[in-house]
Amino acid sequence: MADITSLNHLRLGEVRSLEAMKTGQAGVQEWQILVDMMNIAEMMGRNGIGPEVLDHCEVANEALYRAAKRYEATKRMGLTGEGLKALADIMEYHDLQRTSVSRSKYEQMIEKTTNYLKGHGKHVTHIE
Repeated sequence: MADITSLNHLRLGEVRSLEAMKTGQAGVQEWQILVDMMNIAEMMGRNGIGPEVLDHCEVANEALYRAAKRYEATKRMGLTGEGLKALADIMEYHDLQRTSVSRSKYEQMIEKTTNYLKGHGKHVTHIE
């Protein structure tokens, strides 16, 4: 991904969101940033770009789902230690994924992720 400013902006949002989850200060926006990162990393992994991320995505997906359900019930966002670790690992893998492909390829993976999520609505978690 050639645009270093955009990449740094993405990284900063992800780091801040994970930190907010760790400290109990996260809300829906931070949750969504982490979900988006995980979904794109998973799609890239399924397309042969850093497939090592996939096991971590499985753990994080379940943790983020539980966090959403907890938030709906209590209006408090939080993740387990296992979920936080999985997301930290995904963040590292995803950084490698997106720096190993061209910006156009990364944008293609974002679009592919978006289209997949639109087509599988009943399997997508939304916070009420």
